[in-house]
Amino acid sequence: MQYTTAISYQKMGTDREVLSKGVQYLAWALPLMFIGPSVIYNAFVNKNNIWHYLVLAIGIAICFGAVFLMFKGVQTIVKSMFDNNDD
Repeated sequence: MQYTTAISYQKMGTDREVLSKGVQYLAWALPLMFIGPSVIYNAFVNKNNIWHYLVLAIGIAICFGAVFLMFKGVQTIVKSMFDNNDD
């Protein structure tokens, strides 16, 4: 027995507008990846200051913001490449 299958391949294009939005998310995450740990380090160096916990919380929030923007950027880039809405 011989089986034949008809496979139709679609040309999958990249949505450049969505791709640029994802790259923008990653571009905003890049400085936050350096600013957040610097702020956290500054908070630990100045433990005798009364603003220690506030500066530490701000540094942790900046780090979480960087992780969120990286996740959102990669998710948007993958969506631009594989989400085909040209029906």
